[in-house]
Amino acid sequence: MISTWGLIASTVVLSGRVLADTCSTLKKISNIEVTDPFDLSYLSEQSDYWSTSCSALKPSCIIFPKDADEVSAIVKILNNNTENFAIKSGGHNPNNGWSSVRGGPLISTQNMKQVILDSETGVARVGPGQRLDSISAALQGTGWTFVGGRIGNTGVGGLVLGGGLSYMSAQYGWAASSVLEYEIVLANGTIATASATQNADLFKALKGGGNNFGIVTTYVLQTYRQANIFGGNLVFLRTPETDTKLLKAVRDFTEYNEDDKAAVIVTAERGNLDLIDTWILFLFYDGEVVPEATFKNFTDVGPLLDTTKVQTYANLMAKSNWVIVKGSVVQIGTETIPMPSAEDSEKVMGGIHDHWRNITDTTLLELGIVASIAYQPFPKRIAEAAKERSPDLIDADDSANRLILELNYSFIPQSDYDKMDQTLQKTYGGIRERVLGWQQDGTLPDIYLPIFMNYGFHQQDYFARLRPENRAFAHSVSQSVDPTGFFRTRIGGWKP
Repeated sequence: MISTWGLIASTVVLSGRVLADTCSTLKKISNIEVTDPFDLSYLSEQSDYWSTSCSALKPSCIIFPKDADEVSAIVKILNNNTENFAIKSGGHNPNNGWSSVRGGPLISTQNMKQVILDSETGVARVGPGQRLDSISAALQGTGWTFVGGRIGNTGVGGLVLGGGLSYMSAQYGWAASSVLEYEIVLANGTIATASATQNADLFKALKGGGNNFGIVTTYVLQTYRQANIFGGNLVFLRTPETDTKLLKAVRDFTEYNEDDKAAVIVTAERGNLDLIDTWILFLFYDGEVVPEATFKNFTDVGPLLDTTKVQTYANLMAKSNWVIVKGSVVQIGTETIPMPSAEDSEKVMGGIHDHWRNITDTTLLELGIVASIAYQPFPKRIAEAAKERSPDLIDADDSANRLILELNYSFIPQSDYDKMDQTLQKTYGGIRERVLGWQQDGTLPDIYLPIFMNYGFHQQDYFARLRPENRAFAHSVSQSVDPTGFFRTRIGGWKP
């Protein structure tokens, strides 16, 4: 049965008219919500990005489809012009042009916010307009939880398509690992299903493949049983001794922790003139009673502030958004490093951290600067848990432990974007150079080191760091579902 919007779009396509632009065409032939630059809903949505550099890119209009049929109609109209466009879930990716666009239409998924849970099986149908805090609030009291990220304001779409690192990844793999099915609108406007049994190649490509294959309109997720959790932050004043102890602690946790319910993020943060120079740790345990030694290496360092407590997961997500620096330009980059041996821990971890401090020394006069580096364990168990559920493009082997580094700069002047772009490249580039050198001299093992899409900077080549066969696979799937290059050429993002 052809939907109303599909029939409208098909009629326009078959008429042979060259459409002037998507925004005006939609207003003329449909009831799909289209907002202009002076509409309140346009202004509200356009200001809702983590980075002001994304908000500064003004789309010609913002379109708010409410279901797959309306997205299909929009895509069919876009096929009849050459406008660049963007799709926005939560707007947390700070790369300009990834979920933002200048001059073309922006498709916002904010009206696709369903959370429909089967309370018997834990299978949930979730819309891309949801954020992690709103999903956790919707699931509150059901006894089920989802494998999401760590910051509540993060949008589902960008998180899951990039893989998604979670506090629960050692138990369940990436956020994408728990997707059972995608409802997706393809480049020609067809609404398709991708699962292990339908369009299986597309199903795999969507797990870590980003926005290259279509517009996902529903994620069918397996959720998991969960009661109260333990979580919160430890804050430490920075000293050289604290640096050494915490860097050793996160390395040791990555190797020795065998409790899949436990997770940490170990973050160093600096601000203007070092008025901020701290360590902020995120601790999580999927349960109310934490075994005594789990976080002892961290707590023994002596935090200045401890906000950890037993609480609901929804409460933890709701209180996590303090990390977002409002009114700032945000740039995020990443690197993945092999876990060093205990003997080489100080050389490697200390060397990387000294490099980060040396680079950030040059930024401390930047207006509004907040610079951070987050050391995030990537133990073998995450790769094992991911492989247990479904194949993905990341395809990490479970033979080695790694660490994922997240590198952030936020600052106020948009005019300094290019200068700070170079600074971020020097930051992750210097880490990469050191790792390659240590691999050559045997200090670090020569292992596969993909970069994590959710933290990738626009200058980094995500697909080039995948296994060659997986990059080729992603390209093949893209060619198959998008033979004209609709998504490859008209939206931002990394391309296979």
